[in-house]
Amino acid sequence: MRIMALDFGSKTVGVAVSDPLLLTAQGVEIIRRKEENKLRQTLARIEELIVEYGVTHIVLGLPLNMDDTKGERAELSLQFKESLERRTGLTVTMWDERLTTVEADDIMNEAGIKGKDRKEYVDMIAAQIILEDYMRENKVTDKQ
Repeated sequence: MRIMALDFGSKTVGVAVSDPLLLTAQGVEIIRRKEENKLRQTLARIEELIVEYGVTHIVLGLPLNMDDTKGERAELSLQFKESLERRTGLTVTMWDERLTTVEADDIMNEAGIKGKDRKEYVDMIAAQIILEDYMRENKVTDKQ
């Protein structure tokens, strides 16, 4: 069993996958598209990754506002969730992704990643953070 996390953006989707024991999260790739509403190839690539890694569950970042309200990006993420579930047949769990980009920026600062190189990593690192948070929280829940 593996879990996939997705950081859904306007033109990119950061992808991370757990190891089979659900102990670690690894960034896999950033899926890029030219137009925001053109998702067919993005969904096809996600399906390929699901098969390649043996994914049984998807966690999708939900970009809530700091006051817990849902803005336009959150609504688009919820629509993407429906598309993912229809296309893959897998359960998709929404996960609060607030401040993951800030955390990803901190990680890149520590790693010395600068300038335009940051765009090559930020969404994938954010997906990895979403997955790590999800796995950590669910281990606590499982032990209670």
